[in-house]
Amino acid sequence: MNHPITIFWYRRDLRTNDNTGLYHALKEQNNVLPIFIFDTSILHQLQDKKDARVSFIHQTLEQLKKEFQQQGSDLKVFHGDPIDIFSQLLQHYTILKVYTNHDYEGYGKKRDAAIKALLEKNQIPFNSFKDQVIFERREICKDDGLPYTIFTPYSKKWKSTLEASGYREYDTKPFFVNLYQQLPEKLIPLADIGFLPTSLPFPKPFAERSVLQNYTKERDFPAIRGTSHLGIHLRFGTISIRSLVQIALQVNETFLNELIWRDFYQMICDQFPHINEGLAFKKQYDFIQWRDNPADFEKWCAGKTGYPIVDAGMRELNETGFMHNRVRMIVASFLTKHLLIDWRLGEAYFAQKLLDFDFAANNGGWQWASSSGCDAAPYFRIFNPTLQTKRFDPELKYIRKWVPELETMDYPAPIVVHEFARKRCLEVYAAALKQ
Repeated sequence: MNHPITIFWYRRDLRTNDNTGLYHALKEQNNVLPIFIFDTSILHQLQDKKDARVSFIHQTLEQLKKEFQQQGSDLKVFHGDPIDIFSQLLQHYTILKVYTNHDYEGYGKKRDAAIKALLEKNQIPFNSFKDQVIFERREICKDDGLPYTIFTPYSKKWKSTLEASGYREYDTKPFFVNLYQQLPEKLIPLADIGFLPTSLPFPKPFAERSVLQNYTKERDFPAIRGTSHLGIHLRFGTISIRSLVQIALQVNETFLNELIWRDFYQMICDQFPHINEGLAFKKQYDFIQWRDNPADFEKWCAGKTGYPIVDAGMRELNETGFMHNRVRMIVASFLTKHLLIDWRLGEAYFAQKLLDFDFAANNGGWQWASSSGCDAAPYFRIFNPTLQTKRFDPELKYIRKWVPELETMDYPAPIVVHEFARKRCLEVYAAALKQ
């Protein structure tokens, strides 16, 4: 056996600074060994072996290893089932405690419960902390103690609670002396976990104040770099939500509201677990008779619907792993209401393609667009892609970038007529909601 150690387990919090669980581990314990597990339960679900998200994680782990190696320590990286990995760690180390940060998604909760049970059998405490959100679970709730399902009152209480909470950032650097000292190891190659590197450029993890200062007036125009592009960094925790909130408080309330939406959807995911099972938040919406039309779905995926703003968004997603947020709403509305195709198919496609895929936000966005979610667009709100184009891409700069064959014979005719699609949608939704 080696020296007694404490483990800090990285998941979606891939940074050393302002990391709640890492801070508490280092402050409270000596010989803290940081670990990361390439979880085969997650990796086996990824169809594309050039998945850019895996490359992003791999690149980030390389940087983390360098930071720890500079302190005479290292980040140990494993590949396998977390239960198996922890069973192996128990054989090789005397583990005093395990620290990590909360996960609110269905699989993450089950995984953590299993690890906690394994450790408790060995009299080892499992300590988990709030890190990826400002407020969690029922920290922001109605006066009767029940969770909010409407965003506006939630956001008002969120802001008033923030003012009174005196929340803090966590400075880990003074406690790096408590890291476990060990010889450096090379990072497991991507090929050894079954993936190939990608050449996609990743946005840098910082909030450009010039972008945020103009965020309110520019964020809805996809031809402009008017959004932060920080989604992937929030998803994998390479930037702290607390540091972003500090910036937003100083610079732009609209951007702050977007961060609050993120907390809101994580709370919904945690408090209403049926959405983790593929069910509509508003259960009566599960009675909608969706069209089973693989050909139409394939055209939507490929960006060949004949609606330029929809096609531009899907092509941007397919090529870059990113889609502008306004366009995400348009393409989601188009799939669910123009084509009457189940929102779960769109949700799964986004989960496969988005670099910043986050279950809570993705599910929340799709259920909002299909009207089945909490605080969703009413079912009779159906985006008109032509009007959305006139309003948000009037010079067609965004569209022409992604649909170069626009205004040529090569561009397809519309897959469905807007007026017909709108009428059909209203009829089908109304029939379902009568049940």
